[in-house]
Amino acid sequence: MDLGIRGRKALLSGASKGMGKACALAVARAGVDVTLVARNEAALLATAEEIRKETGVEVTTVVADITTEEGRAAAIAACPEPDILLNNAGGMPPGDFRDWTRDDWIKAIDLMMLPPIFMMKATVDGMMERGFGRIVNIASRSVKIAHAELGLSNGARSGLVGFTGGLARQTVGRNVTINNLLPGIFDSDGQREHVAKLSEATGRPYDEIWAERARKNPAGRYGDPSEIGSYFAFLVSEHAGFITGQNLLIDGGEYPGTF
Repeated sequence: MDLGIRGRKALLSGASKGMGKACALAVARAGVDVTLVARNEAALLATAEEIRKETGVEVTTVVADITTEEGRAAAIAACPEPDILLNNAGGMPPGDFRDWTRDDWIKAIDLMMLPPIFMMKATVDGMMERGFGRIVNIASRSVKIAHAELGLSNGARSGLVGFTGGLARQTVGRNVTINNLLPGIFDSDGQREHVAKLSEATGRPYDEIWAERARKNPAGRYGDPSEIGSYFAFLVSEHAGFITGQNLLIDGGEYPGTF
């Protein structure tokens, strides 16, 4: 399928590895020039070179922390008029809410809720003026099926999803859509860090927990980052202009509800 976005510009955060990298690669294959933002310079440069060699599109890199005002300014300076925006960030470690302080909660909001909102604020009006825009936030299935040990993520990401629902209805009339992807278990560094924390907290072997999580998923496996990249590429294509304000699960069927 021709996605109809060749020559567009995409600004992607958390794009040096895992799901963010997969999203960048997917739209680059469709002919989109990409600006990649991440904190790890070595991984970022390696990903940029990989995308250049495979696709031939223009790749710009920004070594920055998107959770800071300075980092967001650097990202916007590098790609001031994006047609496509991906907001992607890591999560907070699992734990017991009894141990979390106010600072922990503020840190979660500053990581998972406010940066995407500020990035949308910086870009959405320009998208509407130009008559095209696609914004996708990678959140988590935890906004639909809460995990007790992920309370920080449950709260902060739900705040982002709630905000997005209101904004998306204001922009779609100008061909700017805003959607949230809700991944389940994916074979990624973030998932491995999560399982390592669970192993540390419970005393159970890492390999045992990792294998158990795959067995419990109806698909019997972890998702591959390329699968979320493909989903993202369609959502930001010209064909997805009637999809907005949605929270889209990609979890191998693990969410048990009908709605």
